[in-house]
This record gives sequence, structure tokens and C-alpha cells, in this order.
Amino acid sequence: MSTQPLRRRRAARGSGDQLRDEILDATTELLMETGHAKAVSIRGVAHRVGVTSPSIYLHFADKDALLDAVCARYFERLDEEMQRVAAGQASTIEVLRAQGLAYVRFARQTPELYRIATMGEGNPGSDVDMTLASSAFVHMRTTIETLIEEGVYPPGDSTAAALELWTAAHGVAALLIAKPYLPWGDVEEFTDRVLRSICLGYIATGYIGVDVAPTAAVEKLKELKA
Repeated sequence: MSTQPLRRRRAARGSGDQLRDEILDATTELLMETGHAKAVSIRGVAHRVGVTSPSIYLHFADKDALLDAVCARYFERLDEEMQRVAAGQASTIEVLRAQGLAYVRFARQTPELYRIATMGEGNPGSDVDMTLASSAFVHMRTTIETLIEEGVYPPGDSTAAALELWTAAHGVAALLIAKPYLPWGDVEEFTDRVLRSICLGYIATGYIGVDVAPTAAVEKLKELKA
């Protein structure tokens, strides 16, 4: 079988964005097939698209810039899914719950890309970092800010609170992907329990105090129960 790239028709004037999308699609496919960024090359992407390597460099300065763009698009789609499931929820706390569950679910559906996007080598200020700061993470933080305004979450740093929940969601997603054979039970229920514990723990901390020792915290919770 010939390994020569398919000849691609010359793009129409103004269709540069289409070629850029094709490059990103091809890179995404190769990342999912190989499972590792190091196995993907500019030459391989060009072959998959049916163009020459210089055509890739017209849109991306180098391989790192190309991978950053793929990961940035991944986080945009993650955010779209998180926003989709959050729409129509009955309360703000249910919005936060839906966002967390959607995060883990999306990661499990795209394990190779998730690993590369969240656990690959990155550079401060890259497109990936800008995406984390401007889409999915910002929407999660906005939900927490609303909970603070509603008096559900205690006053405090919404960025730190969002990072705590993000960390928990990432930890669940990463372990479910890396160790699917562990006795998780129903993974959706497991995810919900973990994220629920983080959220309710944060709410409870607001009532009993951040600096209260664990033993004293237990006693205070018993008093509230009584």
C-alpha cells in the first residue's frame, strides 16, 4: 500500500481557517492513535492532512504551538460540555455538581487527549494555561462566586475554592483513567460521592471554622446535628 500523502486540492482564497482546523483534527487523531505527544511529528501531521510541512508552519510556529492549540481546543470543548449539562439545573449548587460530573465524564470519554492536555509538559503562558484561566475553570469559579453571594459557600477566595474542586475532579478522572480495574463500583456514583464530599466539606468549614482542629470539628458537627 502506498504511503504517499493524498494530494489535497489547493485551498480556496480565505479558507485558511479550514486548513487550520484540518491540521488540528489530524493532530488530535494522531495523538489519540499514538497516545503520546512525542510520537506525533509535524511531518506526520502534514502527511495525514495531505499538505507539505511548510504549510503547517504557516499556521503554527512549531510543534509545541500546535500541541498547545490542540489542547486549548480540547478545553474549549470540555467547557462547552460542562456548560451544556449545567444549563437548566434547579439551583446553583446543582450547577456546580453538574459541572464537576461533566468534567470527569468528558475526561473518561477522551482519556488520551485528557492525559496529554492536563498531564503533559506545558509552558507558563501557553494557550492551554489561557484556556484553563478563561473557560472551564472560570465558569466553575463563577459558580462558586454565586454560591458565596447566596450564602451557601462561606466568604473567601473563590479561585482557591475552585482550584480545590478542580483538583478533586482531576484526581478522580486521572485515577479512573489510569486504574480502571480498581474496585470503584459505579464510577458515576463514585465521582459524585467524592465531589459531594469536597463541596459539603467546604460548606461545613464555613460554619465551624477553617482553623478548627479535626477533633474539635467533629464535636462541633455533633452539636449542629443535635
